[in-house]
Amino acid sequence: MCSAKENGNTVQYPVADYLPSNKLAISQLRLERFRNYPQCQLDIGDGPVVLCGPNGAGKTNLMEAISLLAPGRGLRSAPKTAFFYQSEQNRIDKSDNQPGDDQPAWSVFAQIASSDGFRHIGTASHPENPEASRIVRIDDKSASQSQLGEICAVSWLTPQMDGLFLGAASQRRRFLDRLSMSFDQAHAGRVSRFEKAWRQRNELLSEPPYDAASLSGLEQILAETGVAILATRLQLLSDLCMVSEQMDSPFPRISGHLDGVLARMLSSGKPAIDIEDVIIETAKQNRQAGLHGMPGPHESDMHLEFSGQHVCHASTGEQKALLISMVLAHAQLQHNRLSLAPILLLDDVAAHLDEDRRSALFGLCAGLDSQIWYSGADKTAFSALGNNAQFIAVEQGSLSHQAEQHDTAHLASLAGSSC
Repeated sequence: MCSAKENGNTVQYPVADYLPSNKLAISQLRLERFRNYPQCQLDIGDGPVVLCGPNGAGKTNLMEAISLLAPGRGLRSAPKTAFFYQSEQNRIDKSDNQPGDDQPAWSVFAQIASSDGFRHIGTASHPENPEASRIVRIDDKSASQSQLGEICAVSWLTPQMDGLFLGAASQRRRFLDRLSMSFDQAHAGRVSRFEKAWRQRNELLSEPPYDAASLSGLEQILAETGVAILATRLQLLSDLCMVSEQMDSPFPRISGHLDGVLARMLSSGKPAIDIEDVIIETAKQNRQAGLHGMPGPHESDMHLEFSGQHVCHASTGEQKALLISMVLAHAQLQHNRLSLAPILLLDDVAAHLDEDRRSALFGLCAGLDSQIWYSGADKTAFSALGNNAQFIAVEQGSLSHQAEQHDTAHLASLAGSSC
């Protein structure tokens, strides 16, 4: 084992000689000029990772970097320029953000270990245009974000998601879409195609007289992609409910459905092509009546129940517990269906759980074949993990290894009885 360097930016652990079959794990992580990290490197062994430190130290920033190893905008959905290294005065440090014309403003690199061996993933801002789509490299070759999704799966739970069941329906739709992409890489393309066609249709309708043939073509695209999007969301939610029912867990079972006129049509068994015809005909009738709206997946919503009533009536703690159930069920579903559970990022997850539910969460996660990353301000909240875990102290972009000596029998017993 190598100790942390004096500058606190490199932490090394004894990397496992092998990883369990069907396990996806980061064995090395390196950041350059990312958020509040001018530079850092982690060499990671087997077992869960716990990031401990005060609020604002950079725990979530580190997890956000990991989330960029998968397709999408990361766990904050932040603009790419927000990833720039920032000084202590919380402003972009121009001198540190201009490493050279051929260097990116920020970059994230990881060595990923799985049963298939090691892969090397890198993502960074475009050197010449930092606001452009981030670049991706896999094993030193240029790649797309969809190819990234074929290698690395990352799922997360953050405090910002606590209001999911009380927020706008669009937030819940995006949540389902992100989970769906783990099983269907084409789903992201369908959502993007739908949104593009929707914008184009609105632009045409805003400037009459419009071309009816062009509108009909766009509405055909919206009908076809819209039904496919709804079908994917319906299937995922159904699968999550099924997996949740089978999990031996003190967390609440997932029970619910996708609400909306078209969703109910699909659920009842109405053929997709017939639903497409309904969408197209309704859109045409609305146009003739001077209305711009048309039915589609944007009218659907995830309806979940807790103790026989809508989840919005549950307490904050109960909603948090149900959200944890969804994330864990999704990880279990990936393991069952793809033989590859995702890397799980659980940001500040223990803060709002009592001791019994914390122990239950640790046990369930130990039973999953996933690499788990926890974060929190209170190190004692993770004491049940014992020396099974790698504790990393985070303070203003500086990292240091913390030794932890605890009996691991408690965690082992939890893992053996959790699922």
